[in-house]
Amino acid sequence: MKYVDGFVLPVPKKNVQAYCRMSRKAGKIWREHGALEFRECVGDDLKVKMGVPFPRLSKLKPGETVLFSWIVYKSRAHRDSVNKKVMKDPRMAQMMGQGPMPFDPKRMAYGGFVVMVDL
Repeated sequence: MKYVDGFVLPVPKKNVQAYCRMSRKAGKIWREHGALEFRECVGDDLKVKMGVPFPRLSKLKPGETVLFSWIVYKSRAHRDSVNKKVMKDPRMAQMMGQGPMPFDPKRMAYGGFVVMVDL
């Protein structure tokens, strides 16, 4: 059964393009190591009346927006294998060592999910 790593993170609007550049590089690495999909989405319609809006959930500060991201794998075991390879990839270490991240990793929400419906 497919497996998904999901992320929700606040990013300063001034850093969205830098985050996008970093994400494109990271996505290529994840795909090369076997991830089936790599998606990064920037908030657009966030002033919703239903449920808890992402800005409130993410405790957005002025000048920030929300990114919603996911990576798809064949299974949890496949995810674990791919992520192990990604973390050993020297390109990831190089990206992480290029100065400050364009977001605060401590404010990122993350989790692994078993796909329940796949239409």
